[in-house]
Amino acid sequence: MRLHQILRNAANFRTVFDFGDREVAHWFPRHMAKGLKQMKDSVKNVDCILEIHDARIPFSGRNPLFQDSLDVRPHLLVLNKMDLADLSAKHMILKQLERHGVKKVLFTDCLRQRDDNVIKLVPMVTELIESQPRFHREENTNFCLMVIGVPNVGKSSLINALRRTNLKKGRGSKVGGEPGITKAVLTRIQVCERPIIHLLDTPGVLPPKIQSLETGMKLALCGTILDHLVGEDIMADYLLFSLNRLEKYSYVERYDLREPSDDIQQVLNRIAVKLGKTQRVKAITGVGNITLTVPNYTAAAYDFIRAFRKGELGRVMLD
Repeated sequence: MRLHQILRNAANFRTVFDFGDREVAHWFPRHMAKGLKQMKDSVKNVDCILEIHDARIPFSGRNPLFQDSLDVRPHLLVLNKMDLADLSAKHMILKQLERHGVKKVLFTDCLRQRDDNVIKLVPMVTELIESQPRFHREENTNFCLMVIGVPNVGKSSLINALRRTNLKKGRGSKVGGEPGITKAVLTRIQVCERPIIHLLDTPGVLPPKIQSLETGMKLALCGTILDHLVGEDIMADYLLFSLNRLEKYSYVERYDLREPSDDIQQVLNRIAVKLGKTQRVKAITGVGNITLTVPNYTAAAYDFIRAFRKGELGRVMLD
């Protein structure tokens, strides 16, 4: 099919996503409430707050419950997973964040063995701390930072990257691909020798109630809410809607589609066939039961979502 025909078809795609009667699950388990209380109790011993967030959603899902802590301590926003984000409009992102009162921002990719932006973090934090009053911590020559953020944005990965960069040591905090790995505020972890800097790792904490379905879906796609609480089917559909809206059509080549599609069932069917993701089901007929092999749409949806999270569908900015 010719390019102009493909683009003309794409012009008829959805411009608004219909959530129907669905609700994004409000995930605020007990360890989050406990962790938030521990964080508030520990902030008096902290010189600076490092807020980690996913660079693909620099505005969506930042927890307003953190604001009390941010107001009384120097604050650095670290937008991690920059390798997965489309940063072509980076200057606009920084301007909008500044309008919201966030003036110090650092983009990072903490999984790289060497990230030049991670190297910049210690000098930035040192300057921030030394330029503002340290309250009752003036007598301390070492610095203590608290790392906060919603689940699965790379808080523990940042700690490990800082240790690798500054101390030439291995991981000091457990990491994982699902939200909820860190369950409580941990003991202090040293990440730098000159100056001596310790970090407090903390559990990922979501707002008790996510106000916007759109925000909730972006958080879910970035892995901050467990998939089954939202549903892989609607997540895959919203991902397809988002990719088409952004004119990111790399999924067409990846899954051997003829052209971009706005029909999630058509896309998932093609993914299932291409990857051999099928399941056997029994069907009742008038002459007896028969077993059919049908596409496994759930498995196909999971592959589609996972490809997005790994950056295999290209760099994307959901906000």
